[in-house]
Amino acid sequence: MEIRGAFHTPSGIYPGSPTFLEHHLRFSCSQFCTRNRFSTTPAPLPLRLNPKRPPPSAVESPVDDGQLHRTFLVEAFHQKRDLKALFDEISRTGSCPLQILARDGDWPFEKLRVVVAFLADSGRATEALQVFYVWKNREKSRSSSVVYYSKIIRVFCDRNLIETAVLIFKDMEELKVGQSVETYSFIIHGYARIKEFQESRALLTKMVEDGLLPVPETYNGLILAYGNYGLYDDMSKCVKMMESAGCYPNEITYNILIGEFARGGLVERMEKFYRTMLSKRMILQSHTLMAMLEAYADLGISEKMEKMYFKVLNSRTYMKDALIRKIANVYVENGRFARLGEFGNEIDRRTGRSELLWCILLLSSAGLLSKKGINSISQEMDIAKVRWSTTITNIFALFYLRMKDFKALNFVFSNAIKHRADPDMLTVSILFDAYSIGFSCTHLLEKWKGNAYLEAAVEMRTDPLVMSTFGKGPFLLKCEKLYTAIDSKAREKKLWKYIDIIRLVLYGQFSECQ
Repeated sequence: MEIRGAFHTPSGIYPGSPTFLEHHLRFSCSQFCTRNRFSTTPAPLPLRLNPKRPPPSAVESPVDDGQLHRTFLVEAFHQKRDLKALFDEISRTGSCPLQILARDGDWPFEKLRVVVAFLADSGRATEALQVFYVWKNREKSRSSSVVYYSKIIRVFCDRNLIETAVLIFKDMEELKVGQSVETYSFIIHGYARIKEFQESRALLTKMVEDGLLPVPETYNGLILAYGNYGLYDDMSKCVKMMESAGCYPNEITYNILIGEFARGGLVERMEKFYRTMLSKRMILQSHTLMAMLEAYADLGISEKMEKMYFKVLNSRTYMKDALIRKIANVYVENGRFARLGEFGNEIDRRTGRSELLWCILLLSSAGLLSKKGINSISQEMDIAKVRWSTTITNIFALFYLRMKDFKALNFVFSNAIKHRADPDMLTVSILFDAYSIGFSCTHLLEKWKGNAYLEAAVEMRTDPLVMSTFGKGPFLLKCEKLYTAIDSKAREKKLWKYIDIIRLVLYGQFSECQ
């Protein structure tokens, strides 16, 4: 059921932020060449000094590793601070990066690359291009450097500024700077990311005509882009084209293929490439394992899901709550509540108990109709001082409603108020389902009214696993039926409150007034 209400959702790297600096700035410490203090090479024999000979000068004393490390950190700090000051200056209204470059005299390439990236991220791609051209024209060697061109092209391609990247690429052709496989690959991938596959393929053909043979990485970016746009047949065609050109898929290629087919729910194709990987003894990356596991969970293929789940468990790969919830839902839908509890404990041993895991363990006992199990988990929650949420409240309430234990149900509602677990649509429906079989709800309604709960906008905050386990009760089913019978414009215009829902279900009353 979809009921409109006043929902509020909480709203990354921005130019000039510390994160931006860390993302773009890479410091090299290759100049610091010190002997490894943990080296297994035997130490030299002690030097026998002639008593008449003067002691070694300070120049001969060994370099202190700690001092070098401190020097490196200080230099890195100053470079980072200088860049931040430069970005602040460039960010000012009316600032001109070309004038700043002229004032500074020159920049090392890495500083230029970071400035170009900063300008591109700030929506100033034209200025970024101008700065690069002025910088490269300062020295003849720069205008013939494939490395410089390639790295700047990548900056623009990574930001989907393909037109700008192509201008630099054409400049390379005019100056007869030999392009590399890497340069071609960046632009091929850039076109593919913005769904310009015809341009990608044309450039791939030109690449071969220029005598450069594509490598697996060239095709990998193209295959990934096809997958992102759901063009799965084109993915397969790209693999065939790749093989016909004598460039065979590598480990990364297969991981991309499996991952994309998994996300598309194409299990047979996914499994085909998975078997190929196993036969070639290639390594399946952790995110590929997760994609396969999620595909099986989405399709409810429980046996294969479990096999893949244990592979993920053994790999000690972190599982997000969304995937844990999907796996749990497969167990719920198959009525495997004992296994659901085992699953919750397995995840618990790795991550600790989140609210989702408390929810899973409670649902396992509830599904087995085990009052002993519910009480045991309740005691554990008390010891751990777990604060009740709306989801936890509703699990307890639904369990005791099913058991028709009104005393325990009354305790649950009272405890929810104590823990400030606000009711949602499911809580209201549980209360009136209990009322229909003899539960006295007058006292609780008075408390809810006093806390202004009934005047709050309708929400459904309970974890979907709860509804999968218990299903919808009579109140909720009737509410959905009456709600959908109302004219769509009228119901969407209205801001629904809990009191409106109660009046609609109990008395059939509906008012278009807010």
